[in-house]
Amino acid sequence: MISDSAISNFRRLGVLTIFAIYFVILVGGIVRASGAGMGCPDWPTCFGQWIPPTEEAQLPANYHDIYAQRGYENTQFNPVKTWTEYTNRLVGATTGLLVILTAWAARIYLKTDKAIFYLALTCVFLIGFQGWLGSSVVASNLKPLMITLHMLLALFIVALLIYTIARSQRESLQRLEVYGLPDKFKTVLIVAMGMTLLQVAMGTQVREAVDFITHEHSYIDRQYWRDDFPIIFYVHRSFSSLILFTNLWLLWQCHKTLAKNHLLFRISLVLGGLVVTAILAGVSLDRLGMPPVAQPVHLLMANLIFGAQFFLFIGLGYSQRA
Repeated sequence: MISDSAISNFRRLGVLTIFAIYFVILVGGIVRASGAGMGCPDWPTCFGQWIPPTEEAQLPANYHDIYAQRGYENTQFNPVKTWTEYTNRLVGATTGLLVILTAWAARIYLKTDKAIFYLALTCVFLIGFQGWLGSSVVASNLKPLMITLHMLLALFIVALLIYTIARSQRESLQRLEVYGLPDKFKTVLIVAMGMTLLQVAMGTQVREAVDFITHEHSYIDRQYWRDDFPIIFYVHRSFSSLILFTNLWLLWQCHKTLAKNHLLFRISLVLGGLVVTAILAGVSLDRLGMPPVAQPVHLLMANLIFGAQFFLFIGLGYSQRA
């Protein structure tokens, strides 16, 4: 028999790990928006040191030549960018430790539901692969495709953790009453999830184009970047209206049917807020000259939207089997 305290500890640790991964995504977005991805041109060290320097005088006089020989031309030390990237690595390492602790805590389910433990253990291997992929991003000199794969894997790891934690609470979720929701609610929810993934995919293409544009403009003159945006940007922008109305329909159905303290209604409220915030961040990028703060917020909201939709899908699935 598993003690209630052990179950509670596992769930709290799992939820903390999920939020930590979202925080990594936010910090990664800040790194990308600020152009700090090559703030540390080597990995796992940073300018050959475990704790990076704070001023250029602490580096060898010929460090430009050293890194040029390694394939990183025009390497210029910038303390702000260096420590931004270094902070990203520290947050990522801390999150990796939390994933390991979550898998260790999941061992309590080995006798009752082995899938929970093995799902948590899979996340450990995936987070290790994510770390390797992060080093490959640096080694590739920030190739857009590598950055996109790095982000999509983080999205998958979060989804897997959400399912793992939800599975450990399936008895509670099975007691949820959702009989008043229309039969097509689940279908629309699946469509909404697919639309979100498609929007994220288009967003990564826009992001890759912006990376090229920012390099051409040397990360200045943000107000002129929009003039060079590709056609996919306008498709991405217009598609957001469909995503808004689809998710608002889900929220409206939950509002009409479920009690105000119902878990799925609360999640649907969060979902609606996330979609609106993501669109406002996107509008600011479009109309306010690409403010740096809006880029990581826009990225984070997209990931949170899929996470909220995925939890709704899981909760709905368990409740329908009650």
